[in-house]
Amino acid sequence: MSEITPTLIWYYYICPREVWLMAHEINPEQDNQLVEIGRLIHETTYKRAKKEISLGGMKLDLIKREDGELIVGEIKKSSRFEQSAKMQLAYYLYNLKGIGIDARGELLIPKEKKKIVVELSEELEAELKTAITEIEEIIATETPPALVKTKYCGKCAYSDFCWS
Repeated sequence: MSEITPTLIWYYYICPREVWLMAHEINPEQDNQLVEIGRLIHETTYKRAKKEISLGGMKLDLIKREDGELIVGEIKKSSRFEQSAKMQLAYYLYNLKGIGIDARGELLIPKEKKKIVVELSEELEAELKTAITEIEEIIATETPPALVKTKYCGKCAYSDFCWS
């Protein structure tokens, strides 16, 4: 079983079952077309910024400095999972704050030409801490949470696993 990761934060806001599956190393279909599209977008955009920085178990999509301020960017293919992406980015900021690095975040959606600023406010940090506690509870169970059909299930990389 794994520790809390940014990916688990992302999954938490989509489906608790996905959190459990990932934490227990039951990986989704890697040849899922949507996974591949996401990889391609990540590799071909924002070429001027430093990309994919590994830091303390996190893989930050990009880091840049603007007017003396450190900015962490998270690249996504669409805004469909905007809340999940914001919370994943907030988790990066929270962990950076924990090691004494102040930064703000930018959620970048190149296909939609969107940039959403994410700042780690007290409210956002409190929500994140609640999510972390709930993720720990999900991971600690011996079986995955019950199936719940959502609008995301059809294109989910775990769809065959859950619904076959």
